[in-house]
Amino acid sequence: MRPSRQRLPRTADPTAQERGLIRLFRLLIGKPRNPLDPRIFHKISLAAFFAWIGLGVDGLSSSAYGPEEAFKALGQYQHLSLLLALMTVVTIGVISASYSQIIESFPTGGGGYLVATKLLGRHAGLVSGCALVIDYVLTIAVSIASGKDALFSLMGPVDGRIKIAFCFLVLAVLMVMNMRGVKESVAVLAPVVLTFFIAHGLVILAGIFGNLGLLGDNIGMAVEEIRAGAGTLGIWGLFLVLMRAYALGGGTYTGIEAVSNGLPVLKAPQVETGKRTMLYMACSLAFMAAGILVCYLLVGVVPEEGKTLNAVLVEKVTGGWSIGGAPIGKGILYVALLSSTALLFAAAQTGFLDGPRVLSNMALDAWVPKRFAHISERLVVRNGIVLMGVVAGLMLLYTGASVHILVVMYSINVFLTFSLSQAAMCYKWLLTRRAGGQWKHGFLINGVGLLLSVSILLFTATIKFGEGAWVTLLITAGFVVLCLRIRAHYRHILSLLRRLDEALMDVPAESQPASSSQELDKNAPTAVMLVSGYSGLGLHSFLALHSLFPGHFKNIVFVSVGVIDSGNFKGGQEMSNLDANTRQVLEKYVRYARSLGFPADYRYSLGTLMVPEMRQLCAKVRDEFPRAIFFAGRLIFREEKFYHRWLHNQSSATLQRRLQFDGIPFVILPIRVL
Repeated sequence: MRPSRQRLPRTADPTAQERGLIRLFRLLIGKPRNPLDPRIFHKISLAAFFAWIGLGVDGLSSSAYGPEEAFKALGQYQHLSLLLALMTVVTIGVISASYSQIIESFPTGGGGYLVATKLLGRHAGLVSGCALVIDYVLTIAVSIASGKDALFSLMGPVDGRIKIAFCFLVLAVLMVMNMRGVKESVAVLAPVVLTFFIAHGLVILAGIFGNLGLLGDNIGMAVEEIRAGAGTLGIWGLFLVLMRAYALGGGTYTGIEAVSNGLPVLKAPQVETGKRTMLYMACSLAFMAAGILVCYLLVGVVPEEGKTLNAVLVEKVTGGWSIGGAPIGKGILYVALLSSTALLFAAAQTGFLDGPRVLSNMALDAWVPKRFAHISERLVVRNGIVLMGVVAGLMLLYTGASVHILVVMYSINVFLTFSLSQAAMCYKWLLTRRAGGQWKHGFLINGVGLLLSVSILLFTATIKFGEGAWVTLLITAGFVVLCLRIRAHYRHILSLLRRLDEALMDVPAESQPASSSQELDKNAPTAVMLVSGYSGLGLHSFLALHSLFPGHFKNIVFVSVGVIDSGNFKGGQEMSNLDANTRQVLEKYVRYARSLGFPADYRYSLGTLMVPEMRQLCAKVRDEFPRAIFFAGRLIFREEKFYHRWLHNQSSATLQRRLQFDGIPFVILPIRVL
């Protein structure tokens, strides 16, 4: 029997109110996508240029706040910014090269979480994953807050409540954009990124070449500043000043890891596309960040109330520009700051792209509720997007959308994940050495990356512990503890379910293969069993059915939906594997039922959302077997806690309500495990 995979209309027509809500939802989010379309992966994947915009924009946008924090931290030793600019270029190059090696070693993506899990163990992976999730939440928060500052630099003093309300409006818009899908949101942002890069690139080139004659004097002044500082503070004191500025400018390097996390959304071959995207990101970020630091010094930028340093820089460089006697400096200032605002809002895109992906990988490993591995009908991890947006909103509210506080909180987790990833890769190269392979070049790059990452992490955590660092460390530690409790709960339930497996998985000899033809009396009483995997849980439900209704049902039909989630939505071959696995599970149930003398068959379909897909499948089965009654097993807890609804699938109860509304009888068979 060929299984049905046809989508069906709803049995019950929606009300006028429901139709209105559906139209509004489709207008905002878009029409559902077909995950079984063989061209779908080509349609939603990103080429290197668009990947640079979607994933690399976080790194590029950090030039709007990272260099500023570093320059301010130098205090009276501002001529050290020349040395700081050189250190910035070297750091970007080393970290980018090290992440290119991660891309080569882990071509399926996963970034810091997968690297730490595979090489250092699941607990190191858990810490890295939790740090990454908080990192991406803060990516969203700091990008929106910094964009707000850039925009309001044009407007003068504005009430803080208006600024925070504006941040929440931007957050809501970005959440809706990402619900629509990756490629759509990136396409909207492309003109913004290009405008920012061109406008700020012109300012940097004009600032440097227009003041090139001052460069030699500034180098000499930097040397004198070092000598004077060494005499006043000592060599180590001056070194600490430089390292403090270097660490507090650590926000400059954030977002570099995004490409390695986002490999699944890149066009094939993903490794080559990822490395090319990494090169684009490294070059653009090094040019912008180092160029801005040098310009601050050459142009003589000083902080002004209500303005970012970048706003002051653009104003100073372009203030005297004109065309045909008409001043254009003000217009360029507006273009630069508006594009900077939009770019920073676009940078929040990285948090919405990669944060849910890390959550979905953690869900597949049972660290977080499994619903975070589910993808929506637009083929995005909707639950993850909602969670990232809500928590980012709380962060904005807690900090008052202060960039200074958010950058400190942000940098802690960025360099915690950097450090774990670099340590994991160093361990990999040591293993390669033992195996007799080439290891020195790779170990050198990752070793230097580890040294830089750990240095910035320790300096930032120590210097800024009381200004937000402790909050990030506390939240991350709390998240780790929560994940440990969730995994312990899942493992406990799994151990209880194994008892059913041990008692019921001794399947009797089959009387005939599941694929053989066996006519069912379609007008006879039919029990339709909804199952997922072949396990003691499913067999317990089957046996409970016949214990409750002995001899009543003449046919047994097993029904299942192969759920397409983030774990298997990776290519056409994975879709074929899911189809085959779903069919094989149902064939086992059919063999079991036939071995006991019951006429049996199966039906199935594939889909991203279990309940709507199962509802349509059940409607078709009911048309085929008019006297069918539908059954599904459900875990029942002695004392149901509030968190059980989050940790366990509630689809059977939801499906029962919808099928009964459609006039289809549905019975839940309770299975008590606690």
